[in-house]
Amino acid sequence: MGQVIVLTHTKEEGAGMITAALRAKKLVPRVVRGYAGAAVPTDIGRARGLVVMGGPMGVRDTATYPFLKDEMRLIERALRAEVPILGICLGSQLLATVLGAHVSRGSAKEIGWLPVELVASAGRDRIFAGVKSPLVPCHWHGDVFTLPPGAVSLARSARTRCQAFRYARAAYGLLFHMELTRPGLAKMTRAFEDELVAEKLTAGDMLAGADKFLPRLEPVARGIFGRWADECARER
Repeated sequence: MGQVIVLTHTKEEGAGMITAALRAKKLVPRVVRGYAGAAVPTDIGRARGLVVMGGPMGVRDTATYPFLKDEMRLIERALRAEVPILGICLGSQLLATVLGAHVSRGSAKEIGWLPVELVASAGRDRIFAGVKSPLVPCHWHGDVFTLPPGAVSLARSARTRCQAFRYARAAYGLLFHMELTRPGLAKMTRAFEDELVAEKLTAGDMLAGADKFLPRLEPVARGIFGRWADECARER
């Protein structure tokens, strides 16, 4: 059984539905908690994929969170080895940074259940082809990025021009959260309640959005993550 490295940045944000997609393909998630003092692997080794999850810090916070530098070095090595990468929220920002994109503060935080429009290139993509637009996933970010050089844009929103991209065959960055389950979102609302208050939102607002949008989003997310897991399981 192949192994996929999963980098997490807070105990409240796990890999959600990504974990089930990996296990369905007989892939074993190896969770690395750098924020808790675990050593980030220095090399991708024999891992079949790399997942980089979200978190409350940003790519500019390497002085406070030095393990982020180690994670970006691991992303570089995974790219060189052509190992599939999936970056979610902060993970997409770290991947974008390694690829030479500019990450900056957005005009406003994007938090809540908001539409994402797939662009034409998504229809020709291995994991997004056949997905109907728009999607309404959960967003929880303040930083945004430019499209990395050589990458293909896949999605945008009213506020954010680059919501998702692919680089090479199977390195993906998704700024939004398609992996979230309702229990996972509930943990986030408790841990980061101050961010919700600042945006005049409540945990009830976020969970009501989950009840409304997750039934339609979950099968789409399972398909997207399942097809990415196929890339990890593919013989190279």
